[in-house]
Amino acid sequence: MCIAIPGKLIKKNNEKGIVDLGGINKEIFLTFIPEVKEGDWIIIHTGFGLNIISEKEANETIAILQEVYAPQ
Repeated sequence: MCIAIPGKLIKKNNEKGIVDLGGINKEIFLTFIPEVKEGDWIIIHTGFGLNIISEKEANETIAILQEVYAPQ
């Protein structure tokens, strides 16, 4: 199963950026969303930013993922 996750862009350097994924920073490619700005929330899949989303959408998605993947 493939899953895209939300992250907050904390640094942008041309076509690459650093996203905060709940305290873990990861370098990603911003090729598909060149208009993204630092501070924006984005959906990430396989190391690429795909879409800019609202903070509300990001928080809702994070809550669902935490619920689904919480230890039973």
